This record gives sequence, structure tokens and C-alpha cells, in this order.
Amino acid sequence: MASNDWADKDFYSVLGVAKDATGDEIKKAYRKLARANHPDSKPGDTKAEERFKAVAEAYSVLSSPDKRKEYDEQRAMFRGGGAGFRFPGGGFPNSGGTSGQGTGGFDFSDLFGGIFGGGGTAGGTRVRTSPGRRGADVETEARVTFQQAVDGITIPLRMTSDAPCSGCHGTGARSGTVPRVCPTCEGTGMTTSASGGLFSMNETCTECRGRGLVVEDPCPICLGSGRGTSASTMQVRIPAGVRDGQKIKVKGKGASGENGGPAGDLYLTVHVTPHAVFGRTGDNLTVTVPISVTEAALGADVKVPTLGGGTVTLKVPPGTPTGRTFRVRGRGMPRKDGSRADLLVTVEVQVPAKLDDKARQALEALRDAEGDTDPRAELFRLAAQ
Repeated sequence: MASNDWADKDFYSVLGVAKDATGDEIKKAYRKLARANHPDSKPGDTKAEERFKAVAEAYSVLSSPDKRKEYDEQRAMFRGGGAGFRFPGGGFPNSGGTSGQGTGGFDFSDLFGGIFGGGGTAGGTRVRTSPGRRGADVETEARVTFQQAVDGITIPLRMTSDAPCSGCHGTGARSGTVPRVCPTCEGTGMTTSASGGLFSMNETCTECRGRGLVVEDPCPICLGSGRGTSASTMQVRIPAGVRDGQKIKVKGKGASGENGGPAGDLYLTVHVTPHAVFGRTGDNLTVTVPISVTEAALGADVKVPTLGGGTVTLKVPPGTPTGRTFRVRGRGMPRKDGSRADLLVTVEVQVPAKLDDKARQALEALRDAEGDTDPRAELFRLAAQ
């Protein structure tokens, strides 16, 4: 903040100290007010946030002997009645020598501030505010059964989320101490960099990372972050048709933001337990069904299980080879449009391991009926080419 704006503010009144207060008295008052109004200990309380900013600004001036001396001189000059008329906006008529001021006390920062951001103006005094910081994203995992993945399910998730540290009440400083105002941004959380032209850009302060405070003696519990942990249980909906390894985004359920910033998001990775019978290819379910040699050779109506306990009847035509796949419509996974995919049934011809005399005689008769037919003749013909 420019020194010519100090005259508009009573920093002694902000801290609640006398004009002849000692440095220790100023520090003590600041610590008490900063702890009571810190945004991390009162998330979402905009009035407390504004009080905290005012307290930080006042302390940054009054804690520095040079700045305090300059401030007292400015107050005496502009408030004592001996320096001529001063416009409410802080300008001087026809001065032309104050940055951002034109003739007649017109403040050009009013014109440009609303267009390029970085704070507005209040009574001609430029106000820089520290933007709220978005909370971090959080990742977790959950396991569901194959059937639950098909139908969808709402599951409880016990989450550990950020909360103000119980040891430092969100200040990040060891008990009995308080953070100091960041010397780089003077407590605003923002720094200004020249863009090479008429205007400048506001950026998050790299020293304090936007907090406006620097912790010199970190809290041993939260290691200076100001954050503790709190456990809570939330209900999360797993949609029908979820795939193994799929990530589900739950907006706004991550870590809490700072200074009124939005919360991060929760990313839930879903693991699906394999089924003993059914598999999955895309949205289609798969199942392998054994059939006998005679069913494959002569054809048959075969019952096939479906997920959930029901059955469908599959018509196997005569001469069906092992490994052939049939499609049963509408018995697969649910799709986003409300329809269902298919069930793919692969038949596997089972050769009996043991034969009684009657079965052996029947198969020998079949062999004799086939005569000299060689099922491998085409194989050898192609191999010889």
C-alpha cells in the first residue's frame, strides 16, 4: 500500500492500542486479534477475514519503526488541518504528481481496477485482497462385488479431511506464538509484477503461498500447515455398469479451501471383485457353457444361467463346434441410455473321460459310419501349399 493511503486509516484504533503504545503492546494486540479472526479458524466468515486483513495491515505498518514514523507524519499532515484541503479519495487537486491521479483529484485506478482485477477502490483507496485458495483433491479406493457393479450401489466412505489444527487453531504457529506478516506481500497474499506496459499483474505471493503470513516457529502438530484432521462419513453413489479400475469424481468433497476458497474434489477408484461364472467384455457379459458331444452333433435346447439367478434357453443347432459364441440380447451390463448390452455365451464341447460298454459301442458305430472321412485332410492340403 502506498504511504499516501495511510492517512485514511486509523491503525491504532484497528489494533486497539494507544498512539504511544510500545512495540510489545502492539505485538501483543496483534497476536490476540490475529488468532481470533484468522480465516483458517473461521472458514467462510467473510467479516472475520476482513478484520484479519485489517489487523495484518495495521501491524505491518506499526511494527516497523520506519513505517510507523512515516505513518504518524502522514496522519499529522493530512489529518491535522495544516496541509491544505485533501479530497476524500486521497487525491490533490491539480497536483499531477501522485501516481494514478489526474487533475481535479480524479483517480484513474478507479477506471482500470474494475477491468484488470487486482482489487477495487474504496473511497479512492486501492484495496488488494488475497484470493481464496482451492482445496486439494483427494483420492481413495473402494471395492464392490460384480453384481453391485452391474446394478449400481450407494456405499458409505469414511474420509479424513482437513480441519483447523487443534494445537494452533489454524495459525500454523507453535502455541504461544503467532505468524508474522509476510514481508514480501505485506499480508495481502499477492505481489505485483510489471508487464512491460502501463499495467501490472497481480500474482500469488511465492513466499507465503497466498496466506499473507509467514510461520517462523511451526506448530509441532501440523508442522506449520495450520491443518489438522477430522473424520466424517459420506454416501457415494457407484453408478450401474462401473468398470474395474474406473475413477469416479465427486465434486467438492475433497480438502477444504482456504480464505473462502472452494473445496477440492474427491476421486474414487473402484475395484470390482471377479465373478466365479461371468466375465465382461465392454458392456457385454460373458459366460462359458459346457455341452455334450451329442448336443453339439445333434443340436439341443440348452439352459444358460444369467447374472442374478435367472435362466435363458439357448437353441444349439446341429453340428455346433466347440468354442462357438452365441448372443443373448439384453442380458448384459446397463448402458448410459438405459438399455442393456448382451450376454455372450460360448459353448465348450465336453468329451466324456469314461465310457460304459453301451456308450463305447455307440461311438464305435459312429466311427464306422463316418467311413474314411478325414477331418484333417484340409489341414494337410493347406500345409502343403
